[in-house]
Amino acid sequence: MKRIYVVGTADTKGEELAFLADTIAATGAAVIRVDVGTREATVPVDVAAKEVAGCHPDGRDAVLGGNDRGAAVAAMGTAFAHFMPSRNDIAAVIGIGGGGGTSIITAGMRALPLGLPKIMVSTLASGDTAPYVDVSDIVMMPAVTDMAGLNRLSRVVLHNAAQAIAGMAARPAPPAEGKPSIGLTMFGVTTPCVTAIADQLRSTYDCMVFHATGTGGRSMEKLADSGLLSGVIDITTTEVCDLLFGGVLPATEDRLGAIARTGLPYVGSVGALDMVNFWAPATIPERYRDRLFYEHNPNVTLMRTTADECRAIGEWIGARLALCDGPVHFLIPEKGVSALDIEGGAFFDPEADAVLFDAIERAIKPNGRRRVTRLPLHINDPEFARAAVAAFLDIARQ
Repeated sequence: MKRIYVVGTADTKGEELAFLADTIAATGAAVIRVDVGTREATVPVDVAAKEVAGCHPDGRDAVLGGNDRGAAVAAMGTAFAHFMPSRNDIAAVIGIGGGGGTSIITAGMRALPLGLPKIMVSTLASGDTAPYVDVSDIVMMPAVTDMAGLNRLSRVVLHNAAQAIAGMAARPAPPAEGKPSIGLTMFGVTTPCVTAIADQLRSTYDCMVFHATGTGGRSMEKLADSGLLSGVIDITTTEVCDLLFGGVLPATEDRLGAIARTGLPYVGSVGALDMVNFWAPATIPERYRDRLFYEHNPNVTLMRTTADECRAIGEWIGARLALCDGPVHFLIPEKGVSALDIEGGAFFDPEADAVLFDAIERAIKPNGRRRVTRLPLHINDPEFARAAVAAFLDIARQ
């Protein structure tokens, strides 16, 4: 039986946790009360904090029993992020918390698949919620008053939250029907290529295009991990440049991790690997002051990657794709990797590109499942888009 998980720190928010759980139960929904506090609970719960803490990679003692509250909160967040994916009876999850509770509970929510209902009632919900939501679909609901005992306003807020999560759990979205979905990555300097690919595939696939700004790539891979994609056409891998060289739109170290974990059909390329992104010129680190730049707009400045940087980028991408057991076809456009990297363009540098291409091909270790194809084309040539489509359709049938 699927149940609504009601989560809070029962040592400090016990009264609110009990009220919220009882209100949800009154709708007829099955609930399970989960304590993620670091001290003794003040109300009865169904899952004790020690059970959650036991999911920490270093065991329960890494979470409970210490004197440093900050360390305990961080460790409980890690434990809860391992606890939630281990459960197979979650219809929805709702949490309540202040600073510590919000950090702990959203860590577990982010580990759950996209589409599973998640509401976080928090005293922090009216501020910068990016660290808590990240690329998930958590609904942040302001608590308005602090959670220091129930009052006439907090009862209304929690009642509304209870009705919302109960409704989400009772009426889940129907399974997606129709065309399978694929993820594509695009930047302004690869738009002609990705637009052409999407146009050619849209009759067969639901094309989800992600802006390669760090969060875009992570969002796409979150969808892959959640089982919501049938394949990926990763033309624009530029987020790796910012990760390795301090740009402002970086991937994480887990970029391409979902491709390895899921084995999805993957067509990749070198889109915009000729650039690292910074904000306005005044924000550029001093160590880069003598480099080649291009002002994309008054707030975004692009820095051309050098041959040595291209080698590191190519080795990083290739090494991660070498871990993939699913079908991989990587396409190399030998005449340029972006709208700026073209003969006569601001970032045209065939020597740096050649180093990039060689590094990728060596590191990817081509075999029967992983192919690298070089094409005497620019990445935005129509023929390159057609080649990418053909490559994807070929591996998608495998």
